[in-house]
This record gives sequence, C-alpha cells and structure tokens, in this order.
Amino acid sequence: MMKLFTTLSLVFACVLSWGQKYEPIVTREDTAIDTFFANYIVEDKYRWLENTNSLEAQNWVEQQYKLSTKYLSKVVNSTSSYRIIDKYSYVKFKNLVKMGKYYFKLASYNEGVPALFYQSKISDEPEVLVDPNLFSIKDRIIINDYAVSKDSKLLAYKFSVNGSDWNEVKVISLVNGIHTEDHLKGLKFSPVSWLGNGFFYTTYSQKSQFGVTNNQKIFYHKIGTQQQQDSLIFESKDNMAVDLNYLVTSDERFFVLEEINKSKKAINYYYIDFKAENPVVKPLVINQKANINILDSPNGKFIATRLSRDSNNGSILEIDPKDSANSRTIVEERTDTLLLKVIPFADRMVAVYQTSQRPIIMIIDYSGKVLYRLKLPIASSVDGFYGSFFDEDLLFSYTTYTLPPVMYKFNIITFSKELVQKVAVNFDIDKVDYKEVEYLSKDSVKIPMILVYEKGIKFDGKNPTILKAYGGFGIVETPSFDAGVVYFIKQGGIYAFANIRGGGDKGVDWARQGRGKNKQKSFDDFIAAAEYLINNKYTSSDKLAITGASNGGLVVAAAAIQRPDLFKAVVPEVAPLDMIRFEKFTAGHWWVNEYGSVSDSLGFLNISSYSPYYNIKEDVNYPSMLIATSEYDDRVPPFHSYKFAARLQSRSAQKNPIILRVEKKGGHNGASTMLMHIQEKADVYGFILNELRK
Repeated sequence: MMKLFTTLSLVFACVLSWGQKYEPIVTREDTAIDTFFANYIVEDKYRWLENTNSLEAQNWVEQQYKLSTKYLSKVVNSTSSYRIIDKYSYVKFKNLVKMGKYYFKLASYNEGVPALFYQSKISDEPEVLVDPNLFSIKDRIIINDYAVSKDSKLLAYKFSVNGSDWNEVKVISLVNGIHTEDHLKGLKFSPVSWLGNGFFYTTYSQKSQFGVTNNQKIFYHKIGTQQQQDSLIFESKDNMAVDLNYLVTSDERFFVLEEINKSKKAINYYYIDFKAENPVVKPLVINQKANINILDSPNGKFIATRLSRDSNNGSILEIDPKDSANSRTIVEERTDTLLLKVIPFADRMVAVYQTSQRPIIMIIDYSGKVLYRLKLPIASSVDGFYGSFFDEDLLFSYTTYTLPPVMYKFNIITFSKELVQKVAVNFDIDKVDYKEVEYLSKDSVKIPMILVYEKGIKFDGKNPTILKAYGGFGIVETPSFDAGVVYFIKQGGIYAFANIRGGGDKGVDWARQGRGKNKQKSFDDFIAAAEYLINNKYTSSDKLAITGASNGGLVVAAAAIQRPDLFKAVVPEVAPLDMIRFEKFTAGHWWVNEYGSVSDSLGFLNISSYSPYYNIKEDVNYPSMLIATSEYDDRVPPFHSYKFAARLQSRSAQKNPIILRVEKKGGHNGASTMLMHIQEKADVYGFILNELRK
C-alpha cells in the first residue's frame, strides 16, 4: 500500500511539473531609435506594443493571457492559494462613514462590484442606495467616491468604467432614493465640493486613451441643469506646469483654491468669502515654498497643516484671511513624530501622528493644548473620525496587515470609546508577531522595516519571505488588512515592509532624499533591506520574493535588474518601467518632480541609469517574474509592462519564467469585485510561494 501511495505521489508530481512547464513567447522586434542630446542613442525594440488597439498587439496580449492563465492555474492549485485566501477573506466587520445625517459604506453583497449602502443609525440595518451592478451588463461600473450636500438631502457619487481614472457623476436623493437628471462626465482626480444647490468639480482634456492629461478646469454645477450650462470657475493657464486644488469649508462660507506652479516652484492660495458684500477672488498666501494644506475654517479663520524644510514632520497653523501674512502656529513640529492628518471640529481637532510605525491619536484645542492622547499598536493604521462639524461622537477604525478594521465610536468631549462591532475572523490572530527593525542602507542611513510572521518561527535562513515597499511621492504607506499576507505567514513565511526613502515616513526630507536625482537611493534602500534579511538569517536569496505596486513596482523591478542575485521571485504590479517615455502619456508629466525629465540632460542620464526596461542585459537569467498590469490602466499604461515582459521573455539567457498577468476590464487599482480580488491575490501569493518552494 505504501509503495502504491509513493508511486502515485511521484506520478502526481510529474504531472504537476509538466503542467507548469514554462514556454516563453518570443516577441517580434521592430526597433525605434531616439537620439538624446546628439550623443545618446536609445533603441526600443518593442515600441509597437504601445499601440494597444492594433490587432497585432491585441493578439500578443491574448497569447500572454493564455500563457499566464495556464501557468497560474496550476500554481494556484498546487499551493491552494485561492481556497485559503478565499477563506481568510470572508471576515465580519463594520467600516461606516458618517456624512451629514447618514452613515454610508461601500460593500459587496454578491459577486459583483461594491454597492453603496446607507443607514440613519449605527444600529440600523443598511439599505442599498446605489447598486452599480445594475448599470451595465458589459462593463464594470465602480463607485469611487461620494459627497453629501450640507442639508443631507442629496448625494453626489463618482463612478468609473472598468477602473479608469476618468469619472462620471450622478446625484441621488437621500430622502426618496430617486436619481435626479444630473449626469456629468469627463472628471479626473476631482473632488466633489458642495456649495448650496450645487457643487464644484474638475475636468481635463485628453486626446486618446493614453494621451497626455492637461488643460485643467474647475466648474460649478447647479442641480437640475445640463453640464454644458456649468460655470467655468478657474482654468490653468500653463497646462503642463500648473495644478489646481480646491475645497469648500464645512460652513460653506469660503471657497479656497491652491495653485501649484511647478515650473516656478511656488504655491499660491486664493479664496472667496461668500459672506462678503462683494464675493470675489482674493489672494490668501502667495509664492509659498512650503506645502500648506488648508482644512477648514472654524470661527472665520483657516486651519491648515504645513510641510516644509522648516517643518519637516508637519505643524498646524491658523491663518486669518484679514491678516494672512501673519499666520499663527497652533502646534509646532514634533521632531520625532510625523503628522499624518488633522480633522477640525467646532472647538477642537483630531490629529493623527505616527512614531516608530505606531499611530497616535490626539485631541487638541485651538490654543494648541493637548486634551487627549492614545498610542496604538505597532504596524497599525487609523482611519475615520468622520462626522459633521459640530458632532461629538465620531467613528474611527484601526487595522493591521492581519487584522480587519476594528471600529469604535469615540466622543471627542468625554474621550469615551465604544466598540461598534466585534471583528470576526477565521484564523488565530493571537499567533501573529510584529517586529520593528532598522538596517543600514548603502550610505549608512538607518531605514525602518516591519516584519510579520507566526510566533515560534525559527530564523534559520530558510524562511520564505516577501519584501515589499513603495518609496515615492512622499506618500506614507500605512498597513491595511490583507488576506494574502495571512495566507503567506500561515505557510511559514515572513512578510517584510521597508519604509524606504522617497516615501514620507520620516517627513519631507525623507521623501526628498529619494526623489529626482536621488531616486537611486530608494532602490539602494530596498536592496539593503534584502541584504539585511539574508545576513540576519531571516531568509536566503533562494527564499526571497519582492513585490510592489505602481511606484513600488518600479522599485522592485529596478532592484531585480540591478541585483538579480538577491531574489528568487519578483512581482512588479502596474509599474512604470519604461522611464525614458513615462512623461509622454496620461498623468506622467505630473511625475517629473519625482523622477526628473529626459528633456534635461542630467535628468536623462539619471533616469536612463535605472529605467528597468532599458537596463535589461542580454546574458542574464533574471529571477522568475510575475509582471502584473491592467487592460484599462490609464494612469500607468499597460504597455510599460508589455514591453518589459517582451524584452525579458525574448532573450535566450532567460530560463526562469517571465509571466505577464493582464487584469481584463481593470484599471490602476486592479480587480474590481471581491472574487476578482481573491483571484488576483491567489495568483500573486501562489506564484511567489510556488517559486520559493522550488
């Protein structure tokens, strides 16, 4: 009987191995040549893939889709990744948002995209307000954001088709659940800010699916009118160099406009006071180098945060529009604590800080006195404090990589906390350990990193490990629940997140050290994290995988091309990979401050030195890669990934598998339904675990 079992096991292993056999697709070459500054010649063999609407490109993508589907289905089966991640994904928790008189949430109730629910009380059963699954049979309609009018009678919601960054807006009555006739199109990166019987919104021009986004305009839409009747409020004069942001204060007294002029490296702030006898645009603060984020206006004065060289970690200030040149600092910068966000209320504000990867909640009055302080666990994040300007009871939640959001009702006067609902999960949370470490980068700067693993694990250099980072645009990456992380550590793995430079985890200067001409420092930090994990026996190069999305995808791809010896598996997701051409498409021109520009000779030399696509060597067998992108990603166009995969696959030296995964009917944020999210995670974590087990 034992002999028969062994024989069957060997047969099964052989069948499984045969099913996972990798046969690369060799892509046709059609070299385009660019010359930079007379002396630098750049060859691009696969530029024809940028024409994603051509029949040849579509056939090529379909070939890749068949290859990835076949390969990943075997991987998912052999690692049970879908079955287990599906199990861990079905957790019970509330994550409500209070706006006006109502509570809202986006949630899936079937196999489709999330619907928008609402309720009058926390204890009420939620009702479906908008179900985008009923909008279209062919396309996936995704609700991205919503805003409630001041009288809580109307709600405007933004939605996109198949994950595009381009949005539409519809309006629905909260009194009777009936849609109005209002329907706006052409919005992008646009807040919806109510004022009276209408709202402000932003549009741009774009000539094609991946054409450059420019010509920003701010309009005001009055409820009950057609979009072509909307009033043009502002228009950027320099389409490529100027960004406009705006808000309406909660009392609807002020409209505030932020004008960021990148070419002049100056920020201007203007405002309109609707209570004035003659409401006109007036300058508030002009030619600022600091980033001032105006939040609201209790008592007719603006509350704002400031990030600058002089306030690296963030300070809180008050600006009187009658004497804007003399702002008052309410809370000075805390040298060892990063200010994440501030939410003003009637006579006090909620401030969320972060220190040593731990969030801190503070209640501060407008004299700067700290009334309350709560420090939360390591590697957790805080969200919420939603409510109206005069509310005392707010909702907030905290979460970790392995804990779904735990929601509390919190009174900002008495500081009492009440658990809204116990979180139900189907795994043992208490068996998970979190550890904070620091390591030295190439230039001896200390970089913080969080490790997550099951208690009792042995650090013998044999643990499967995933290293992840973001490291761009000054963004502070905070943890969120991920059933894939739970799956991976339950398989004996270690999950590591490195807070590398370029991100904002240690303030403005931390971001600046990994930006522009310093971008290589982000990659050096990430490579040093891998070396630390290996040298300290957490893992080995044969057991180490790396992954990241968007700018994080650039980080892991650049690290893999520069140090292929360190990694066994690499998963860059929706990543900019052809950095010489990134600014020619969609929103790319807005990223010049982060990466530099090839129109500048020094910028060209710097970018060309690390661009993953152009630094692939013909004679190197790079680590196994799962290159993930989305068909309708109009932020980082999918042909970045197409070209990268084509060049890697088409070299005779490449023996490790290079798999291109294309999310159909998906945008920059990937999958849109719960089942698609589970499949996406199952493919990624299954691929990684399969490679690390070889």
